[in-house]
Amino acid sequence: MSTPAPRPRIRLDKKEAKKGDLVEVKALVAHIMESGQRKDKDGNVIPRKIINKFTCEVNGQLVFAVDLEPAISANPYLQFKFKAEESGKVVLTWVDDDGTKIVGEDTITVT
Repeated sequence: MSTPAPRPRIRLDKKEAKKGDLVEVKALVAHIMESGQRKDKDGNVIPRKIINKFTCEVNGQLVFAVDLEPAISANPYLQFKFKAEESGKVVLTWVDDDGTKIVGEDTITVT
């Protein structure tokens, strides 16, 4: 049986915003973020397994992106702002080294 994908936690500081407002996003996902530089008890290198890319889109429009490196701690927490332009779906995507995608969604109303 495979391990279920982690469920990200997402918080928008404004569910309703005026056009042009800055909306703060706080996002957290459970992930081991193994750097590939440690060894197990038998001296074998533990393979690298990190989230290497994170994106935030609003209605398919990219508003934030970052490439993550092995120095990022386990359970990465990200906080950033974007300018509210239109109402719609906010989609956050974390991509792992093996291509696994963890996706979280929320909505925002812009007036």
